[in-house]
Amino acid sequence: QVQLVESGGGLVQAGASLRLSCAASGRTFSASFMGWFRQAPGKEREFVAAISWSGGSTYYADSVKGRFTVSRDNAKNTVYLQMNSLKPEDAAVYYCAGSISGSVYFIPGYRYWGQGTQVTVSS
Repeated sequence: QVQLVESGGGLVQAGASLRLSCAASGRTFSASFMGWFRQAPGKEREFVAAISWSGGSTYYADSVKGRFTVSRDNAKNTVYLQMNSLKPEDAAVYYCAGSISGSVYFIPGYRYWGQGTQVTVSS
């Protein structure tokens, strides 16, 4: 089992930036993809971005493409989400997750989840 811990959330003004971190640890690490998800009050949890551990390929939801950047540091077992030009609609609890599936968009493949970190964007 892999343990994931997110950090970096906070309260920012619209147009500002935040950098989220997700540190992975555990006896065994078997994730193929590391993804970022978010959930706002009253809404379903949605896919935000993901990156493959081996090749570093990145994937983004249309709503964040061009504003968010996902990256990784394999030596530190850490994944990052750089969020720029934040909008009030980006406010949510952000989760990182590890997928054991070979398909980045196969949501049930994400077996490891962090506790979440709150991102609040004010106008």
